[in-house]
Amino acid sequence: KSDNIKYHEGLSREDKWKAVGHKGITLWMTGLSGSGKSTVSVALEQALVTNQPRPYFVYRLDGDNLRFGLNRDLGFSPEDRKENVRRVAEVSKLFAEAGAIVIAGLISPYAADRAYAREVHANSSLPFLEVFIDAPLEVVESRDVKGLYKKARAGQIKGFTGIDAPYEKPENPEVHVRTDQNTVTQGVNIILEQLDKAGIHLPRTFRPLDEPTEEPQCKSA
Repeated sequence: KSDNIKYHEGLSREDKWKAVGHKGITLWMTGLSGSGKSTVSVALEQALVTNQPRPYFVYRLDGDNLRFGLNRDLGFSPEDRKENVRRVAEVSKLFAEAGAIVIAGLISPYAADRAYAREVHANSSLPFLEVFIDAPLEVVESRDVKGLYKKARAGQIKGFTGIDAPYEKPENPEVHVRTDQNTVTQGVNIILEQLDKAGIHLPRTFRPLDEPTEEPQCKSA
């Protein structure tokens, strides 16, 4: 910690958003392992970048991927999970400030930690949507793509969310996607509908021509 620091201003948020054509926002994708966070996030990223009249500025922060770099020093204790959320919330805020649609997908099992992520954005007047990617435990356990539930049931993994560690379900998420009842495409469309309601689009106007130093003359035909 240091007191010898100063915040340096640069290009305004509004100018950054105008440059990319839309406001920045963070979509906080929370849910059990195997609920479909990564699958839906990747499909949403594709929909925003390649399936629109013009591509959107999108950055996807995947919880597993971040543990290869930014969060490689963290485990899965409650304290480490809290720090994991803190770091991802701060990074998400920076990208949203730059005008990105941030898709942050991580289990984030504790309500207090998710509330912190929301507060980080609220304190900076940045849009934030909590997206609950939901499926019952028996469904995600039957999927078990990584084989983690099997290991947790066998006692080979301790503190596994949903088995011997809690998952505190969001009480009032802005978006609720049941992946046991909706296809991936349907889930993406539910999120896109809420993105529209969030009002991230900026009104655009034509940029007028600058007056030339010598005005060209109209010539008769």
